[in-house]
Amino acid sequence: MNDSSTSETRRILVLGGTGTIGRATVAALVGRGHQVVCIARPKAGSGGKLTQEKTTQLLDGAEVRFGNISDSTFLTEKVFDDQPFHAVVSCLASRTGEPKDAWAIDYQAHMDVLALAKESGVQQMVLLSAICVQKPRLVFQHAKLQFETALTESGLTYSIVRPTAYFKSLVGQVDRVKQGKSFLLFGDGKLTACKPISDADLANYLADCLRDVSLQNKILPIGGPGPAITLLEQGEYLFKLLDREPKFKSVPASLLSRIAAILDGLGKIVPPLAAKAELARIGHYYATESMLVLNPDTGLYDADATPETGSDTLFDYIQQLVDGSETADRVDYDLF
Repeated sequence: MNDSSTSETRRILVLGGTGTIGRATVAALVGRGHQVVCIARPKAGSGGKLTQEKTTQLLDGAEVRFGNISDSTFLTEKVFDDQPFHAVVSCLASRTGEPKDAWAIDYQAHMDVLALAKESGVQQMVLLSAICVQKPRLVFQHAKLQFETALTESGLTYSIVRPTAYFKSLVGQVDRVKQGKSFLLFGDGKLTACKPISDADLANYLADCLRDVSLQNKILPIGGPGPAITLLEQGEYLFKLLDREPKFKSVPASLLSRIAAILDGLGKIVPPLAAKAELARIGHYYATESMLVLNPDTGLYDADATPETGSDTLFDYIQQLVDGSETADRVDYDLF
């Protein structure tokens, strides 16, 4: 569904607009004729590399309000201070998943916005969550779930979108293989599978939630075009594309859990290491759990039950990275 044909322009507040998915979502909303307002840090992006001028250029067509989303005074006086918003679309997420960051952003920042949104008369919220929360073992997953619950009980029309793996999170090994190095696998490379989804396809799906009543007041798992693919299949395709003999190296997933245990122990002496232990647990989770719909009756992941949208495929994206027509944005946390 595309609401570009309608005459009504909605005023939409977008959170997390400077991330790759956020940028695509802003572009989709602007393209559909909406009036978009984004919150951005004065120095946004990975490592704070984006200036205000660059951020404004990236979010072309949107109004950008610079400030700290965790600052309630900024939200009250500079965001919810004038014209009302029809809806909030959040692509906001903690950058690392470390406990302090997760509770501050995945939960509390969203709660602050939700309270002000309700107070100002916002009717609808579209939340970008994550499919991994269906089997929560990590701090950021619990933080996301706690806010999901608050949103469903808020009285707002809601859409909670739980996407599968993103392209950008799966292509960290393209450069190393191009350099002649081996492709790293966990176990035999068949431990997990996913239906990767592109930023553009996910952005359109998020934008559809504003209009399509069939996508409202629901939790929505979503993947890109199937079939589900394993890490081994990703590596095989990359070697084929480069016309090279496959060279794989197996890494035991249990190594990550052992690292987490060591860091937990050291964290009792050096507290910052305890937060790093959570990163190792995140790595272990993604190395051992598929990003697909979980069947609650069997406890197994079900590719056939994982909905699909869009037309972009991971293999097409990898080909674009190899031929240089696309450049992958680096993410703050990369398994490889």
